[in-house]
Amino acid sequence: MALNTNKDLKMYYSIKEVAGLLNVTETTLRYWETVFPQISPYKGANGVRRYTKDDIKTLRTIHHLVKERGLTIAGARKQFKSGGPKESAENVSEVIDRLKAIREELLGIKEQLEVL
Repeated sequence: MALNTNKDLKMYYSIKEVAGLLNVTETTLRYWETVFPQISPYKGANGVRRYTKDDIKTLRTIHHLVKERGLTIAGARKQFKSGGPKESAENVSEVIDRLKAIREELLGIKEQLEVL
């Protein structure tokens, strides 16, 4: 799920958008918010969470550590505290996202070529 075709213009993302982007449940995002102090979405008067691009970047790193590398929550928290491979996890996450986008683009081209 793409966040927005012109994502530079959008400041906040809903929990539903972020959950779809990371392929996790909204409950998972709420849980991660309780155990990772680095996640602090804006909450309006009605309590609706709004995530910034920085929040999403942090969540991508957590997702990578927990879901892709298989670390426990405690292990992922330790990585954040030590300032360890957070940057490399972010880079890996960004590369994966770029590769997924390229794959989608290539599949679209393939479909167009099959029509010819």
